[in-house]
Amino acid sequence: MQSRFLAVGCIVPWAEPLVGAIATQSHANPRYGPDGLALLRDGLPADEVVARLTEEDEGRSERQVGAVDGQGRAASYTGDGCSAWAGHRTGDRYAAQGNILVSGETVDALAGTFETSAGEPLAERLLDCLDAAQAAGGDSRGQQSAAILVVGPAQGYAGLSDVFVDLRVDDHERPLAELRRLFGIHQELFGQTPRSQWIEVDDGLQKEIADRLAVLGYERLEDWAGVENLEERVDGGDSVDPFVLRRLRERSN
Repeated sequence: MQSRFLAVGCIVPWAEPLVGAIATQSHANPRYGPDGLALLRDGLPADEVVARLTEEDEGRSERQVGAVDGQGRAASYTGDGCSAWAGHRTGDRYAAQGNILVSGETVDALAGTFETSAGEPLAERLLDCLDAAQAAGGDSRGQQSAAILVVGPAQGYAGLSDVFVDLRVDDHERPLAELRRLFGIHQELFGQTPRSQWIEVDDGLQKEIADRLAVLGYERLEDWAGVENLEERVDGGDSVDPFVLRRLRERSN
């Protein structure tokens, strides 16, 4: 999501694995998040959730909300008091909405990019959607903030959290570029190179790793990786994640 709301990451996106997601904006009602997820958790479809949230809200004429339920059904609402351009698009597994935009092409670009990127990792798809929306005009007031939230069962750190990506940029001249920079760091720390792409540790590589660790004051790769916040990318086996090896070489040169 992108907006000129400061602290957008605290207000706009809400999501729960296998339950669904809610986005609230335009005089955002923060109760839409937890209340909407509760309704989705009870099994209500996205359109009914949006209807209930807005029907019970006296300020609904100035609100926008989008919802996607656990089955991929989507619904959006744009109140007739939202500032132009304001509107939304929905489709299979997505709800896109915006207000005070340059034109409807912004939301069209976001929706179109999501539809044509099926099969790609969700976080990357969302970042591409934001870039496409900005390229099509974006917010008529310019850029300020952006956030991305991706959840999945046990998809977070060490498999102990459901939050896979939760990044936000509250105030920046180029928030989308900054969001991508933060996502790159996130992937370095928490991404996983497929095991088929790990490098086999032969005698020569084992000696190189030991020598480089010694330069840094370590005996075990696991100990150094823990200090570098790379412990999730080391398993102590007969192969090594190429990213870990690359970072070790950078640090020991």
